[in-house]
Amino acid sequence: MRLPERLVLATNNPKKLAELRRILEAEGVGVAVLGLADVARYPEPPETERTFEGNAFLKASAAARETGLVAVADDSGLEVDELNGMPGVRSARWAGPACDDEDNNQLLLAQLDGVPTDRRTARFVCALAMVSPTGERKVWHGTMPGRIAEAPEGDGGFGYDPLFVPAGLAVTSAELTAEEKDSISHRGMAVRSFVDYLKTLSQEGAA
Repeated sequence: MRLPERLVLATNNPKKLAELRRILEAEGVGVAVLGLADVARYPEPPETERTFEGNAFLKASAAARETGLVAVADDSGLEVDELNGMPGVRSARWAGPACDDEDNNQLLLAQLDGVPTDRRTARFVCALAMVSPTGERKVWHGTMPGRIAEAPEGDGGFGYDPLFVPAGLAVTSAELTAEEKDSISHRGMAVRSFVDYLKTLSQEGAA
């Protein structure tokens, strides 16, 4: 596979789009990244798989098929030990299909009400899948361990970031700068591995 001039990130989340663009620019990789708002609308597949990797491939495969571009998609979520690894793949819909981030956070806090700090361990998990129009498939993974705070703090990030305290830190992910979060996050880890792959394609093309 050659380095694509453009690729599509199968998301409607502008913060995920900005994150990938930011990391690509920082690494000097000249690939234009489109979001779903930049391409013709198509029916997005329901996330019916039971794993992050499975759902990521569902989304990337649909985007590659519908756009004719190399497509990447992530499925990420929060695994809380006290909840037997849930919300997991249901993280974005934990409080229901019409819920928002605040609803999810409030439900999680209620479910962990009274649980002591040493039992509030959790981790963010990401699978980032790539599918080309010719059927090439690759996936990269990332994990960020930490714990769930007892109250939300910070106004950065998105999702469960205001409740998640990364291991070794005393602040939530929502209190970090975008660059600080990129350097340690589950998605940042997976995206950097993907960017390293793109850099090898760039080097092969220049050879």
